[in-house]
Amino acid sequence: MKKVLLATRNKDKVKEIRQLLKNLDLEIFTVADFPNMPEVIEDQDTISGNAIKKAQECAEFSRLASIADDTGLFVESLDGEPGVFSARFAGKNCSYKDNREKMLRLMKGKKERMAEFRTVVAFATPDGVVETLNGNVQGKITKREFGENGFGYDAIFRANKTGKTFGEMTRAEKEKISHRARALKKLFPILENYLKSDRKM
Repeated sequence: MKKVLLATRNKDKVKEIRQLLKNLDLEIFTVADFPNMPEVIEDQDTISGNAIKKAQECAEFSRLASIADDTGLFVESLDGEPGVFSARFAGKNCSYKDNREKMLRLMKGKKERMAEFRTVVAFATPDGVVETLNGNVQGKITKREFGENGFGYDAIFRANKTGKTFGEMTRAEKEKISHRARALKKLFPILENYLKSDRKM
């Protein structure tokens, strides 16, 4: 069994990614297993840049192949905001609820509510191999919260494909269509090749 590191400190992301990778023969570690690992400063201009930076720095420190993702919510009537700043939309150290409340406030009275979740997953190895995969899902920002499942903006993002918010979906329903799931599923062939190879992970 080969080892891989999930390059995130977000416990909700760890839980979701572990579930999506559960059928692969991997021993999964997280940043919590490396208490001395420096925090990666997400200072890039794009979600792709942040995902690559997290994967590379964590792979170099841990000497394990690393998977990182960065996700943004891009709202049409807000000129694409919050985008790369989605996690800290309401300010430094804000909560998920703070972000949702700010979004609902800014969207009050707007008829155009189209939005898109975009995820970039980056896979990096200690010897410098980097791959990036994309996933996205279209939907609309609701006028209030619906459902208590998921995290982040899930309770106010209604996916076009199902007519439900992510907050209303079961875990299995969300896994079928979510931005993160779509990106990670594209990563499977790359991980399977590494599992078959003699290279260390």
